[in-house]
Parts: sequence; C-alpha cells; structure tokens
Amino acid sequence: QVQLVESGGGLVQSGGSLRLSCAASRNIFSIYTIGWYRRAPGKQRELVASITTGRKTNYADSVKGRFTIARDSAKNTVYLQMSSLKPEDTAVYYCNGVPFVEAAWGQGTQVTVSS
Repeated sequence: QVQLVESGGGLVQSGGSLRLSCAASRNIFSIYTIGWYRRAPGKQRELVASITTGRKTNYADSVKGRFTIARDSAKNTVYLQMSSLKPEDTAVYYCNGVPFVEAAWGQGTQVTVSS
C-alpha cells in the first residue's frame, strides 16, 4: 500500500504564498491522476487541483489562477503552489488519487490564512 506524506503547510497572512509537497513511498504519479484535496472546518472535503499522467491539470473554480499543481516523478513528489491566499483557503490539505483511495489518506498538512 502506498504511503502519502503531505508537508509545507503553516500560518500565512492573506495574500501570501505557500508550497505544499506530497511525497509518495513509491512511484505512482506516472500511473495515476493525483489530486490535492482540502477539508475546511464544518465543510465537506473538496478536490482543488489534479494532474494526470500526461501532466494535464485541472482546478476548482475557487482556486483557479491562484494555485498551481506540478509533479516531479523522479522525486515521487507532487506540489501545490498556492498564491494570493485567502482566509477561505484555511483547511487541512491532503493528496490522493483521483478517484481517491480510502486507505491512502495521509495526515494532511494544515494551512491557516489570517485576514
């Protein structure tokens, strides 16, 4: 079973930037579409960005133009570059396949955006 470890979260002011990383225990990014999800308090989990094996990207309307997903297959790592952050981006961010694999959820990384 693949293990996914997210990192890079933190506290940032509105308008700031963060880069999240998702490291996999083995090379899955050239096999599966990978997505970044987030769960805000009191809200359902939301898919915010995804990247296919062919590096085609897709974004939720709420982050389009502000977030960029990228993949480094040699490092078994997927990144989420987040810019122009807003308080409503506050959430725990996770990576997983698209569609997700229940057993592959990691601990996530907390992103908090202050106003």
